[in-house]
This record gives sequence, C-alpha cells and structure tokens, in this order.
Amino acid sequence: MTENEIIESAELDKRRDQRSSLKAKHAQSLTKLMGTRSDLRGVHALADHLDDAVRWTA
Repeated sequence: MTENEIIESAELDKRRDQRSSLKAKHAQSLTKLMGTRSDLRGVHALADHLDDAVRWTA
C-alpha cells in the first residue's frame, strides 16, 4: 500500500467508527424520547419501527 492509501484507509476507519457511534446515540435518544412521549407513537413510521426494533433486541 502506498502512503496515500494508508492515510485514506485510516480516514475511512475513523469515519466508520464515527458513523457507528452516531447511529447508537440516535437510536438511544429516539428510544428514550418514545418512552417518555407516548403521544408521538404513530407520528413517524420509521421512528416507530426503530423504537420497536430496539425494544425487541433488549
């Protein structure tokens, strides 16, 4: 691998880690919100789906 490819690979790894972290934070925040605000259920299908998916894996 060239030096440029090594740098690009490291940058991609860093971005993958950041993306994973953001996904986890988003799911956690959404689940917390849906738990405290039951009136939001049914407002957005994707939010409902994610909330259900997280609850089923717990």
